[in-house]
Amino acid sequence: MTTLAARPTATDGGPVTDRPGDTGGRRRTGPLLVRTAGAVLIVATVVAYLVFRTAPVADDPDAAAFRFFGDVRDWADANRDTHPLFLYGVNYVRLDVRLLVDGIRAAVTGLGLAGLVAVAGAVAFVLGGWRPALLAVAGFLSFGVLGLWDESVDTLALTLTAVLISVLIGVPLGILAARVRWAGAALRPVLDVMQILPTFAYLAPMTLLFLIGSPAAVVATLIYAVPVTIRITELGIAGVAPSAVEAATAQGSTGRQLLTKVRLPMARPALVLAVNQTIMMALSMVVVTALIDAPGLGVNILRALERVNVGAAFDAGLAIVIMAIVLDRVTTAAAHRRPATTARTRWSAATSRRSRATSRLTRAASRFPGGTGRFFRTAAVPATAAVIAALPIAVTLPHLSFAKPVNDLTAWTELHGYDATEWLKNTVSTLLLNPLETLLVTTPWWLFTLVVLTFGLLLAGWRAALIAGVAAAGLTGLGLYQHSMQTLATVLVATVLTMLLGITAGVLCARHDRLAAATRPVLDAAQTMPSFVYLLPAVALFGASRFTAIVAAVIYAVPPVVRLVERGIRDVPATVVEAALSAGSTPRQLLWKVQLPMARGGLLLAANQGIVMVLAMVVVGGLVGAGALGYDVVAGFSQREDFGRGLAAGFAIVLLGVLLDRLTQGFHRAKGPSR
Repeated sequence: MTTLAARPTATDGGPVTDRPGDTGGRRRTGPLLVRTAGAVLIVATVVAYLVFRTAPVADDPDAAAFRFFGDVRDWADANRDTHPLFLYGVNYVRLDVRLLVDGIRAAVTGLGLAGLVAVAGAVAFVLGGWRPALLAVAGFLSFGVLGLWDESVDTLALTLTAVLISVLIGVPLGILAARVRWAGAALRPVLDVMQILPTFAYLAPMTLLFLIGSPAAVVATLIYAVPVTIRITELGIAGVAPSAVEAATAQGSTGRQLLTKVRLPMARPALVLAVNQTIMMALSMVVVTALIDAPGLGVNILRALERVNVGAAFDAGLAIVIMAIVLDRVTTAAAHRRPATTARTRWSAATSRRSRATSRLTRAASRFPGGTGRFFRTAAVPATAAVIAALPIAVTLPHLSFAKPVNDLTAWTELHGYDATEWLKNTVSTLLLNPLETLLVTTPWWLFTLVVLTFGLLLAGWRAALIAGVAAAGLTGLGLYQHSMQTLATVLVATVLTMLLGITAGVLCARHDRLAAATRPVLDAAQTMPSFVYLLPAVALFGASRFTAIVAAVIYAVPPVVRLVERGIRDVPATVVEAALSAGSTPRQLLWKVQLPMARGGLLLAANQGIVMVLAMVVVGGLVGAGALGYDVVAGFSQREDFGRGLAAGFAIVLLGVLLDRLTQGFHRAKGPSR
């Protein structure tokens, strides 16, 4: 019989040492080995760079990848009306999407201002009650007050079309992923890539297949939004209590009945959340799709960007934010609505005390799914539509614009803050951006790939390292290594600034409830505002430059980082915090020794999301002087001779996103959950 040997102590007459099989010793020596290996690799990398660095070499304007993609464009144009791929596939999709968009736009426009406002209020009342209804009425009226009614209707029609198609595709795929393991495993990497793709990367392929216009815009929005629909649906179906499924199975329910009578009803909050998030994602594509001739509020923002008219862009951006808030609150209220059985039971108890004169109506209402309350609320929709159809109402609204005060404030800030903004731009460019860009563009491609592989293997595991290494090598294969390194330098600088601001603000919000409550609506609005809107104040203050893209990227990416950091700090168990305080820890020690280490998972997730959002915004910055890959993409779909280069740049952006995402996510998985 084997016995466990006692661990030696100081009273045993010898020093306290770890036995060969002691896992505590392994835990202490493991990090030491990693740090030692990391230090050696850093020194080796520095030496290799000093030995092998080269002068910056401009990308080849006639690279093989450019010619290949140009030939693909020529083939598509030549065979658009003859090849079966287009005749029986792409062209039918384009036609069907256009018909759907036109139908929804005609229905929405035909109601008129008063009719659409009334129907929006009635639908919100049915789904959520009087508070969402009041918000919907006020929100839709504000589109007319801002003088942006027609543009708002176009945006609403495109958004509803994209959301409808996303739900029709995403919900069945989400159910399939939740019920069939191999289907979920096959979809996961595809969804990962789709979610880290910067929106600019969609534009050139969409124009290649669907030309410019509403169909290309809807399909691009669909690609951007449907991963969220699939993932949330999968989580909702997979989260249904096994006991409920087992009980239904024991009663003899078939697979179809289990799905329609058990899983889908119990996953209703998740399904409504999927619709909610799909709407938010679709609205965030409004401005980007305007670059490929999609109508709506995005056109106003692009025109304002061309003229550096911050006020005009503010009005259009405000309209998008209001639309997002209305749709968000209505769908959220629908998700939190009480179950139908509860309403029906309450009403049945109440009707027993009512007079016989109303008994027939109440019995009919009690048989209506959702109870009497929903019976009367649902009746408001057709009643309102009938009234509006019979009595066309012309509404004259006052006009209100924030363009002049916003422009005046921008001009005053630009005039009085010129010295400060120039100092900030020059300081960041001189101390951070220029040295990092020089370092990256003078690094040979093979050394960059080797460094990515080595550090990825050390920090994130071999799978993440292999994917990141292939992505790094692919940048050279596309013929855009120098522009990729310039974009990477801008992304890294913006990410550092984003994390500094985001972690600071997140910690403050986690430790001060009043500050968190005050900043919450600001963060909501910032996350809803289209990304292009952030370019305008940055251009007005800093001019067209790389630093302008950095400023816009930081503003765009900080809100989600703040939220994730705050959530990570707040999720630290209260018992751990109390134990640290009872041991005499100061607030500074509590933060650095307890909360931040235990919130490491949230911090790494914040870094991952910050990098992805910064990359998306830095690429958009190609419109305002950031150059590099963003400019290549814009030139690609705006100038025919540059299409090959633009499509290659889109793929290069994808590879950069994959590289950064795999390394950060792999590092989190390799380290495991924080303790």
